[in-house]
Amino acid sequence: MPKITFMGAGSTVFAKNVLGDSMLTPALAESTIALYDIDAQRLEDSRLMLENLNRNCGNKARIEAYLGVENRKDALRGANYVVNAIQVGLYDPCTITDFEVPKKYGLRQTIADTLGIGGIFRALRTIPVMLDFARDMEEVCPDAWFLNYTNPMAMLTAAMLRGSGIKTVGLCHSVQVCAQHLLEGLNMPYDDLVQWKIAGINHQAWLLEITRDGKDLYPEIKARAAARTEKHNDMVRYEIMKRFGYYVTESSEHNAEYMPYFIKDKYPELIDRFNIPLDEYPRRCVNQIEKWGKMRQELVEKHDLTHERSKEYASRIMEAMETNVPYKFGGNVMNTGLIPNLPAEAAVEVPCMADKSGVVPTYVGNLPPQCAALNRTNINVQLLTVEAALTLKKDYIYQAALLDPHTASELSIDDIVALCDDLIEAHGSWLPAYH
Repeated sequence: MPKITFMGAGSTVFAKNVLGDSMLTPALAESTIALYDIDAQRLEDSRLMLENLNRNCGNKARIEAYLGVENRKDALRGANYVVNAIQVGLYDPCTITDFEVPKKYGLRQTIADTLGIGGIFRALRTIPVMLDFARDMEEVCPDAWFLNYTNPMAMLTAAMLRGSGIKTVGLCHSVQVCAQHLLEGLNMPYDDLVQWKIAGINHQAWLLEITRDGKDLYPEIKARAAARTEKHNDMVRYEIMKRFGYYVTESSEHNAEYMPYFIKDKYPELIDRFNIPLDEYPRRCVNQIEKWGKMRQELVEKHDLTHERSKEYASRIMEAMETNVPYKFGGNVMNTGLIPNLPAEAAVEVPCMADKSGVVPTYVGNLPPQCAALNRTNINVQLLTVEAALTLKKDYIYQAALLDPHTASELSIDDIVALCDDLIEAHGSWLPAYH
């Protein structure tokens, strides 16, 4: 039976979903599950939670826990699959830094985990850690698949594929829920007759086609979206669809900071007009921290803990590789000609098939030119950030920030450079030394 190593196992809720799914999957139920984290308490919480869950699922899996960098190789040794869910620097101090330092320059953000100045620095502190994982994996489990769930998805996936020989695919929730969310928000039915096609880049992929029983749904979607006058949480995405012709996969609070149009000091009224929740991610973090005590009781101390298989991709991909029964999903992979009008060095999000041969991405073809153009404004930042992380050249950090759509629309060159310097200083040892 396979060995599944979970990096960042202190993410207890997510570990329950992915590993609980595995325990309920016959092809994976007898797996060795290796939990790895650098936080002793959170690691122990997750171990106890999974031991409870395993006992209630037939006690078939073998649970192991590995604490700290000194035990990382042992956690990875002989793994068939490595699930990555780390958050380098956590909310305190690093997420706080990502938000509070830019505020001094008048630069506001919503989530700051994918693009923007916050996404850049989240990548810069995470990529070195993941490449350390890769070096260990090349030594002790060179044939394992690395299933990455950590953001910024495109940058981290591209860095792993460019900086190592480890087989890597990035997994995100936004593709699998996109069409359903859109239709339900417009009071349109979503069922097995609905078919859709999505491709682009992570958090900015495009719903290229959506049909029901062969009928194109876009005309009705656009009409209903235009007629919706009440304030709601999808207003940025509707505006993008109106102007660029296609619905985008990720939420409005994310997309508000991927472009230069919505969060603008000169136009403060846009925040209310498009219902944009500034500082949304810190708010979620504080709320989660405050609720952890109760959640811990429900997850860790509940001896009759049960689980229903979630919608997460990971167990289904692993199951497909073990059984050779194909599974289709939206994955982040290197753009090996899959979308010709996007750069080859970019990580793209396209339909993929998993089976015993691994992950096979599908050819999409050119995106509509306006969609590809908007993607490229994000890809520019991603490529330069990865370049910075791989070369440790500080100029690439500046250039990534100078090309970031939101940052560049708000600040001058001098302020952007100064902001980067302040963020480098504030991060301290969370970043390697740049030159």
